[in-house]
Amino acid sequence: MSRLPSPIAAGLLAGCSLLAAEAAAQESTLPLTTVTAKGYAGEDLQTPLAAVSLSRDELLARGAANAGDALRGVPGLAVASDGPQGQNPVIRGLKKESIALLIDGMRVNSAQPAGAIASLLSLGLTDRLEVVKGPASVLYGAGAMGGAINILTPQAKFVPGAQISTSVGGDSTSDALRAAAIANLSQGDHAFMLGAAIARIGDYRSPAGEVAHSGYDSDSFIGQYRFRIDGSQQLRVSLQRHRDDDVWYPGSAKPGTPPALGTVTVRAPKQERKLAEVGYSRKDSGTLNFDVRAYRQEVRRQIQAYAAALRRNQSETDVTFTTDGVDASANWLAHPQHLLSFGVNAWKMKAAPERYLNNNPPLFNNHVRNDPFRDGKIDALGLYVQDDARFGQLNVLAGLRYDRIKGSAESMSNGAVRNGLARSDHATSGSLGAIYEVSPLLRPYANLSRGFRAGEMRERFEASPRGDGYYYVGNPQIRPEKATQFELGLKGEDSRFSYSLSAYRSSISDYITGRVTGAVNAGLPVKQTENIGRATLKGLEFQGRWQVLNQQWLTAAYSRIRGENDDLREPLFQMPADEASLGWQGRIAGGWSGDATLRMVKRQDRVARIFARGTENATAGFGTADIGLTYRWTKNSLRIALKNLADKAYHEHLTEGLSGQEIQAPGRSLALNWQSNF
Repeated sequence: MSRLPSPIAAGLLAGCSLLAAEAAAQESTLPLTTVTAKGYAGEDLQTPLAAVSLSRDELLARGAANAGDALRGVPGLAVASDGPQGQNPVIRGLKKESIALLIDGMRVNSAQPAGAIASLLSLGLTDRLEVVKGPASVLYGAGAMGGAINILTPQAKFVPGAQISTSVGGDSTSDALRAAAIANLSQGDHAFMLGAAIARIGDYRSPAGEVAHSGYDSDSFIGQYRFRIDGSQQLRVSLQRHRDDDVWYPGSAKPGTPPALGTVTVRAPKQERKLAEVGYSRKDSGTLNFDVRAYRQEVRRQIQAYAAALRRNQSETDVTFTTDGVDASANWLAHPQHLLSFGVNAWKMKAAPERYLNNNPPLFNNHVRNDPFRDGKIDALGLYVQDDARFGQLNVLAGLRYDRIKGSAESMSNGAVRNGLARSDHATSGSLGAIYEVSPLLRPYANLSRGFRAGEMRERFEASPRGDGYYYVGNPQIRPEKATQFELGLKGEDSRFSYSLSAYRSSISDYITGRVTGAVNAGLPVKQTENIGRATLKGLEFQGRWQVLNQQWLTAAYSRIRGENDDLREPLFQMPADEASLGWQGRIAGGWSGDATLRMVKRQDRVARIFARGTENATAGFGTADIGLTYRWTKNSLRIALKNLADKAYHEHLTEGLSGQEIQAPGRSLALNWQSNF
């Protein structure tokens, strides 16, 4: 059921709709830059690794509901889904546990039994979405073994007066309404940025019919104040809050154990993320730039297992994951063509989930406390140095990092286990890459990188039944997994053509996963956290854009990945399918422009059989077509898009659900979006 927007969100949106001021001059076209790949703004064409950057305009044009949805179809990226909110990005076959998720460069930590913490910020408040593909542990430490995703929000700017940006949109398949507003207010040495967004999303319709419990509500708020000490120094305070209500994860639905429970589905009546940051920066034309900040990020989740036959919950969990962190970084321009950067990252994550079970058949009404673990903590400390040097046409990027990770808990298995719950690990990460400019259209590069991830709290300490029908057995002594990736690629760009091509091979040791053992505990199948040994990932990615006529562009993309469980000599569990896309973008007449995209996904029949024990099956291939029209006038734009034009029935291979009964993707949908700047 939808609820009214929060007073703060409603008030800001209403206020922004009444304000008007002169807009700032539009920025000139610049080469694609990212801040996540190097830790500071750098041109992609001078960076020897694969990265993705989507601007605010691109995100709104895609009509995506969240970060995972926005990255669908991008080469090297996929989405693991258990529902519309639970769209988890996958980088080169590695899932959420192997990806560092950052918001404005600050780590978001949370165990993720269902849903996606990457969805805990409205895209309407996102300025840019950046992805580093491949090990990024040199800059981001534990968890960045597969890469990093950085969701960047607008920053308060010292632009005199007031600037307002608004967007309103929706789609027909879920009767969704989304609205966002961002304001920048500045006078003298003071600058404020305020933003708010709301979303009211109904159950969506697939070609097979309405998908029950697929709707939810969300509110987001962001704010920042900056004080300019002088021309090079600034202080900042940032606050963020996001809340989702009445979220269900239809892909989690499974027959209950015992059968008297009926179908059991995981849901989250409330989940919330809060962020507070204070920071200081020094940036000038000299040789040393410096930034330091302290932050607290909280992710609170209410996770319940709803038993259809009982018409109430079989289990209820309430947990807050609190991360306190300090980051300090500096860039030293040792030479006009030689930039050294170094820094330290320290954070502590803690959680104490409270879980209640109804586990007394046939009544299922005893509501007993059964905490998976108590007072779990993970402490991390990392130090890094990076060298970015240019020698004529050659750019070299080298980095080295040392991390110490310690995990501990007071108890696990509802207090039954109190010993052997602490483990400390040390890890060294590194990267070495080079890119050479033969010509603007020919820039070969090579990169060798090493990353790691230590076990997260659920993998270490959880020992209890969960709403997905398994009895989880954590492993406090789980070893960190490590990945070494070698990548070769080409990049190029001129006024008519741009492209990137990469091939990579990644070897993973001590691969961490949850294995269905075949054992039974408390009547439930056991899923044990284990280091299974070695795994290998190999892939090929391409994307290009070509101006065939004046203001007429053709696009193409391709992605292929192969994952192998080297110990069992079979395909790695849940690997994305091969896919390709073709597209057109161009000006039609006046302020009108159009676009069309054909996405083709190959049948995925390379599935894990020994490891999965029947929980992964082949997925049929499919093709979808999207078309769109955009009209721009003065400081406004209106976009109309038709998605899944042929109303194709399909689901992605990484969609969660019982094999053969996965939820279908949305059917044909008409999407509208209006943007305006004042």
